Amino acid sequence: MASPLQRLRDDERGMSFVFVGVGFFAFLAATTLAIDVGMFMTARSQAQNSADAGAHAGAVALVRNSFTDRTASGPVVTSAVNSARANQVMGQVVSVGPADVEFPTDPKGQADRVKVTVYRTSAKGNAVPTLIGNLFGVNTVDIVATATGEAAPANAMTCVKPFMIPDKWIENVDSKGTPDAPWTPDKTFDMYDNKGNLIPNNDVYIGADQNGYTGYTVANDVGKTLVLRAGTGGNINPSFYYSWKMPGDIGGNFYRDNIAHCNQATILWGTQIIQEPGDMSGPTIQGIQDLIDQDLGAQWDSSCNCVTGSKFSTSPRVFPIPLYDPAFYAAGKANGRTADYRIANFLGFFADHINGNQIYGTITNIVGMVSDQAAEAPAGVFPRAIRLVQ
Repeated sequence: MASPLQRLRDDERGMSFVFVGVGFFAFLAATTLAIDVGMFMTARSQAQNSADAGAHAGAVALVRNSFTDRTASGPVVTSAVNSARANQVMGQVVSVGPADVEFPTDPKGQADRVKVTVYRTSAKGNAVPTLIGNLFGVNTVDIVATATGEAAPANAMTCVKPFMIPDKWIENVDSKGTPDAPWTPDKTFDMYDNKGNLIPNNDVYIGADQNGYTGYTVANDVGKTLVLRAGTGGNINPSFYYSWKMPGDIGGNFYRDNIAHCNQATILWGTQIIQEPGDMSGPTIQGIQDLIDQDLGAQWDSSCNCVTGSKFSTSPRVFPIPLYDPAFYAAGKANGRTADYRIANFLGFFADHINGNQIYGTITNIVGMVSDQAAEAPAGVFPRAIRLVQ
């Protein structure tokens, strides 16, 4: 007969509770570990959002504030850091400072990129804590994310207005061949005489797709005043605008409406366009006044070379004007064609006020697009397209 100790040893009653308990503990540990893993994946995603926001904001500041000020206290670095910090990771602000904002070049060597790196790491004193990992000796996990934004040359625009002005050129002579340098807003582009012959030492235009581009640039022209008035006699003058026929013309007030509002048609760099017949100075002035009335509080601030006081994120009073190639037009005219225009660039313009039939404004940065329907934009173009590349 078995002794009580032997019976106790052989008794299997209640063992299922032991197995259930052990299994439950293992399940709990695995579940908690899964929560840790999920939390780290969420933290990584949030950190990437933070880096993306910083890189995008930096690229925007390159275009809208300063393409050259890349100092620690400049608008590009400040915008990148502030935007990155505004996107928290697991409820805490990431570690990112001016030293974490870099300016790499693109594959063509253009310095048009902003790289931002954000941290939640032990070295920065803000690593992400674990829930169950400490049971295995892992108390925290480091999270790092990097993003690169780019202000790439743009080859397309929307919200383009239905009037155009010539791009800048090198002023050498007047229409009679008399030396007339330098270029000023009251000069005319003179390449051929009235018989279609080249003028000796004629004025010269070099396009943005060639070395030595002579046209408007962000570095040289942002912040300068520009006065526009209706062109007369086919003269090529920096202040003379000519109307052109935009896509989708439905008649009526189409021309004026395209000034007062945004035509969503994509206009490509290098496109040939046709002049709008007739005197369009009245509808042009009316459309610009309609545009100004939409955002009366907006004004140009010379301290930042930007528009302030707008009730919009981007004031509708800031818009692109097509710049036509003056040499292409002059050559066509010399050969008997009077309305051959080719888009050589796009100029950012802030409409300030109207005085009589003249439009006063300021040259400003402008954001464009990259389209696969047009030739690749040369580095010299005025507008920039903002995008994340890494």
